[in-house]
Amino acid sequence: MRTWTRAVPAVAGALVLTVAVTGCNSHSSSKKSKKKSHAGSHSSDSGSRSSKEKTTFRLGQASPVQKSDESSSRGARYTVTPTKVQTGTKADMDNSGLKKDEDDGPQIPVYVWSTLEHKGGKTMELGDMDDDLVVKTDKNKRTRALIVLLGQAKWPNCPGFDSDKKVKEGDSEKICSAFLIPEGQKAAAVELNRGFSKAPLEWPVTK
Repeated sequence: MRTWTRAVPAVAGALVLTVAVTGCNSHSSSKKSKKKSHAGSHSSDSGSRSSKEKTTFRLGQASPVQKSDESSSRGARYTVTPTKVQTGTKADMDNSGLKKDEDDGPQIPVYVWSTLEHKGGKTMELGDMDDDLVVKTDKNKRTRALIVLLGQAKWPNCPGFDSDKKVKEGDSEKICSAFLIPEGQKAAAVELNRGFSKAPLEWPVTK
């Protein structure tokens, strides 16, 4: 199941409601409703991984050029460059304005700063370029970026961005996204899902 990753305009006096999803390791190409189904594991991809293909990068290294499979921007080319990862605190969570979900247990945020660059082709929405980023924890748990359904979460030094902003060839944007992981775990890597047929790209978090 896909998380809702973007905030809608804040409603005065309303509690912020969220849906957080973990274990999302696969890709679906249907986005216009902003409802994606992500299930399964990349373990089946390991046999198809080319020994010559580089899939692990340092933070600050750009991904290979990716191609959009969204109907409105199909074939557009772009790169994703995670540059910094920071695990937040319980205080960050308490001060975020999010309504706690007892079913999920205690959670803390992970902040991922990235640079998104449009390399050519049709105009894209900014949110389509970071849509497949995943945080993997030291306990091998995976989660996609947080989506706020009502209101807007507040994080220190990690402001929200306009995911609907149109970007064209040559445009580059620096963004920060928040992910929620179980309290007590740490971010081990940032991954970029590439569907069922390819292994994800990975940027390990160095200590």
